[in-house]
Amino acid sequence: MLGENFVIHIEQKTYTAADGHTVIVLLPSGRLDITTAWQFRLKLQECISKLSSHVVVNLGQVNFIDSSGLTSLVAGMRDADKVKGSFRICNVHPEAKLVFEVTMMDTVFEIFETEEEAKDGVPRSMAS
Repeated sequence: MLGENFVIHIEQKTYTAADGHTVIVLLPSGRLDITTAWQFRLKLQECISKLSSHVVVNLGQVNFIDSSGLTSLVAGMRDADKVKGSFRICNVHPEAKLVFEVTMMDTVFEIFETEEEAKDGVPRSMAS
Protein backbone atom coordinates (compact mmCIF):
# COMPACT_ATOMS: atom_id res chain seq x y z
CA MET A 1 0.00 0.00 0.00
CA LEU A 2 2.79 2.41 0.89
CA GLY A 3 4.36 1.91 -2.54
CA GLU A 4 1.26 3.26 -4.27
CA ASN A 5 2.23 6.78 -3.20
CA PHE A 6 5.36 6.45 -5.32
CA VAL A 7 3.57 5.58 -8.55
CA ILE A 8 2.03 8.16 -10.82
CA HIS A 9 -0.76 7.07 -13.12
CA ILE A 10 -0.42 8.55 -16.59
CA GLU A 11 -3.10 8.22 -19.23
CA GLN A 12 -1.86 8.71 -22.79
CA LYS A 13 -3.80 9.77 -25.87
CA THR A 14 -2.69 10.38 -29.45
CA TYR A 15 -4.15 12.98 -31.82
CA THR A 16 -3.44 14.18 -35.31
CA ALA A 17 -3.33 17.98 -35.39
CA ALA A 18 -4.78 20.09 -38.20
CA ASP A 19 -1.26 20.49 -39.62
CA GLY A 20 -0.83 16.70 -39.77
CA HIS A 21 1.54 16.41 -36.79
CA THR A 22 0.98 13.69 -34.23
CA VAL A 23 0.34 15.14 -30.77
CA ILE A 24 0.73 13.05 -27.63
CA VAL A 25 -1.45 14.09 -24.68
CA LEU A 26 -0.34 12.90 -21.25
CA LEU A 27 -2.76 13.04 -18.32
CA PRO A 28 -0.91 12.35 -15.07
CA SER A 29 -3.01 12.04 -11.93
CA GLY A 30 -2.25 12.49 -8.26
CA ARG A 31 0.95 14.11 -7.07
CA LEU A 32 3.84 15.20 -9.25
CA ASP A 33 6.53 15.39 -6.61
CA ILE A 34 9.92 14.01 -5.62
CA THR A 35 8.52 10.46 -5.37
CA THR A 36 6.90 10.42 -8.83
CA ALA A 37 8.68 13.05 -10.95
CA TRP A 38 11.33 10.62 -12.22
CA GLN A 39 8.65 8.26 -13.59
CA PHE A 40 6.92 11.16 -15.30
CA ARG A 41 10.25 12.40 -16.69
CA LEU A 42 10.96 8.97 -18.19
CA LYS A 43 7.49 8.87 -19.76
CA LEU A 44 8.06 12.32 -21.32
CA GLN A 45 11.46 11.24 -22.69
CA GLU A 46 9.95 8.06 -24.16
CA CYS A 47 7.08 9.92 -25.82
CA ILE A 48 9.29 12.64 -27.31
CA SER A 49 11.99 10.27 -28.56
CA LYS A 50 9.77 7.45 -29.87
CA LEU A 51 6.29 8.80 -30.60
CA SER A 52 6.12 12.53 -31.30
CA SER A 53 8.04 15.71 -30.60
CA HIS A 54 4.69 17.43 -29.93
CA VAL A 55 3.43 16.92 -26.39
CA VAL A 56 0.55 18.30 -24.35
CA VAL A 57 0.51 17.69 -20.60
CA ASN A 58 -2.98 17.95 -19.09
CA LEU A 59 -2.54 18.73 -15.38
CA GLY A 60 -6.23 18.67 -14.49
CA GLN A 61 -5.79 15.61 -12.25
CA VAL A 62 -2.52 16.72 -10.60
CA ASN A 63 -3.50 18.36 -7.33
CA PHE A 64 0.05 18.78 -6.02
CA ILE A 65 3.29 19.67 -7.75
CA ASP A 66 6.65 20.48 -6.20
CA SER A 67 10.02 21.60 -7.57
CA SER A 68 10.83 18.07 -8.71
CA GLY A 69 7.61 18.00 -10.71
CA LEU A 70 8.37 21.39 -12.24
CA THR A 71 11.88 20.18 -13.10
CA SER A 72 10.46 17.17 -14.96
CA LEU A 73 8.22 19.54 -16.96
CA VAL A 74 11.14 21.84 -17.80
CA ALA A 75 13.20 18.83 -18.92
CA GLY A 76 10.33 17.70 -21.16
CA MET A 77 10.08 21.16 -22.67
CA ARG A 78 13.83 21.16 -23.39
CA ASP A 79 13.66 17.69 -24.94
CA ALA A 80 10.84 18.80 -27.26
CA ASP A 81 12.75 22.00 -28.12
CA LYS A 82 15.86 20.00 -29.10
CA VAL A 83 13.89 18.12 -31.74
CA LYS A 84 11.98 21.22 -32.94
CA GLY A 85 8.78 20.01 -31.29
CA SER A 86 6.29 21.70 -29.03
CA PHE A 87 5.54 21.31 -25.34
CA ARG A 88 2.30 22.67 -23.96
CA ILE A 89 0.56 22.45 -20.62
CA CYS A 90 -3.18 22.72 -20.12
CA ASN A 91 -5.94 22.53 -17.56
CA VAL A 92 -3.70 23.26 -14.56
CA HIS A 93 -5.45 22.13 -11.37
CA PRO A 94 -6.32 25.16 -9.18
CA GLU A 95 -4.23 23.80 -6.29
CA ALA A 96 -1.19 23.43 -8.56
CA LYS A 97 -1.68 26.76 -10.37
CA LEU A 98 -0.30 28.70 -7.40
CA VAL A 99 3.03 26.86 -7.66
CA PHE A 100 3.36 27.92 -11.31
CA GLU A 101 2.57 31.53 -10.41
CA VAL A 102 4.85 31.77 -7.36
CA THR A 103 7.81 30.26 -9.24
CA MET A 104 6.95 32.33 -12.35
CA MET A 105 6.87 29.10 -14.37
CA ASP A 106 3.56 30.32 -15.79
CA THR A 107 5.70 32.67 -17.92
CA VAL A 108 8.08 29.88 -19.03
CA PHE A 109 5.58 27.34 -20.31
CA GLU A 110 2.89 27.60 -22.97
CA ILE A 111 -0.15 27.13 -20.72
CA PHE A 112 -3.64 26.70 -22.12
CA GLU A 113 -7.02 26.56 -20.43
CA THR A 114 -8.26 23.47 -22.26
CA GLU A 115 -6.82 20.40 -23.92
CA GLU A 116 -8.49 21.36 -27.21
CA GLU A 117 -6.74 24.76 -27.23
CA ALA A 118 -3.40 23.16 -26.35
CA LYS A 119 -3.67 20.52 -29.09
CA ASP A 120 -4.46 23.19 -31.66
CA GLY A 121 -1.85 25.60 -30.32
CA VAL A 122 -4.38 28.37 -29.70
CA PRO A 123 -2.70 31.04 -27.56
CA ARG A 124 -4.26 31.69 -24.21
CA SER A 125 -6.41 34.77 -24.00
CA MET A 126 -4.94 37.98 -22.68
CA ALA A 127 -7.60 37.93 -19.97
CA SER A 128 -6.20 34.88 -18.20
